[in-house]
Amino acid sequence: MKHITDGLKLAVLVGTLVLVAACGSGGDGTTAANTTPRAAVTQAAAGAATSAPLAEKVASRVDLNGAGATFPFPLYSKWFDEYGKSVDPNVKINYQSIGSGGGIKQITERTVDFGATDGFMNEEQLAAAPGILHIPMALGAVVPTYNLPGVTAELKFTPEVLVDIYLGKIKKWNDVRLKDINPGVSLPDADITVVYRSDGSGTTYIWTDYLSSVSPEWKQKVGTGTSVSWPTGIGGKGNEGVTGVVKQTPGALGYVELIYAEQNKLPHGAVRNKAGQFVKASLDTVTAAAAGAAKNAPDDLRMSIVNADGEKAYPVAGFTWLLVYDKQSDPLKAQALTGFMWWALHDKQALSIQRDLLYAPVPPEIVAQAEKLIKRITVNGQPALKLKQ
Repeated sequence: MKHITDGLKLAVLVGTLVLVAACGSGGDGTTAANTTPRAAVTQAAAGAATSAPLAEKVASRVDLNGAGATFPFPLYSKWFDEYGKSVDPNVKINYQSIGSGGGIKQITERTVDFGATDGFMNEEQLAAAPGILHIPMALGAVVPTYNLPGVTAELKFTPEVLVDIYLGKIKKWNDVRLKDINPGVSLPDADITVVYRSDGSGTTYIWTDYLSSVSPEWKQKVGTGTSVSWPTGIGGKGNEGVTGVVKQTPGALGYVELIYAEQNKLPHGAVRNKAGQFVKASLDTVTAAAAGAAKNAPDDLRMSIVNADGEKAYPVAGFTWLLVYDKQSDPLKAQALTGFMWWALHDKQALSIQRDLLYAPVPPEIVAQAEKLIKRITVNGQPALKLKQ
């Protein structure tokens, strides 16, 4: 059932902790034009962390098992550890980072207590698992990352160029279309090795959703999904796998969640957004992408925010959700699960961890809707969430 080794998970987590220390010193890997204003993001997070009451602790030991998206794995690893250590020592949360497709499959089959995905379930999938709720936990960016020895400049990409690279039409790094948008950069006469996710992936969903939104040709020939039939390239399992392939392959270009590029010191390019601006992924540019979504969010909170309006919006961003059933059977597990989700969306310590790992906080308006969904979760007809009075 595990698709990545424990050793690789440990390596990712160690890298994550190193990045936390780096972020604490003020470095977030963005250009000067797009450096994350920590104070502004802190204020946004504080807006979500209102004076909401705390959840009650469970009465005895509870083990929760989850599986799914690799996109939020660094964040979930830190959150789950912190929750068990300092919030509710009776709760232990085990999580397998196997990809969004695996998370949807396992929660559908009820082999886990919760699933995790970055690509929301479609109507057919929901019909096979009635009662599943999507609880948004964070926002993140999917970035084009590359391995180009000798090139120190940060590259720019247009939607059209990214589409044609992944369609196999642009094969060389010194293609005239890449040179035109990167004047002054000496691009080598080297083959582009396209790297994609080989497993069912929410990161792939966000990436292909973006490519479909900017290219009718991509939408018709390939489409959007957690798994698609790729026209070209080689695969890697998980964000970890794609990162590893790119890091080991000169000339490679792949797509990964921002934290994976940062912690592995891989460059990631600026992408031209809907407003015509080249924007690097950062906390504030992802938050900008989510700003419009908060105004028109559906009740079930299944939504896309790729190619969003706004000059500062990073165009390849998305939510990551926990998948939980609205009707639970185990009172302690139900209380522990809802209590954790409530903490993650409201607690200042949880939001601090989130910022440090470069995941943007859920907008306050969406948090308010998520609260309603969490309060819909019941066990034996009674609300699962227990809040302190």
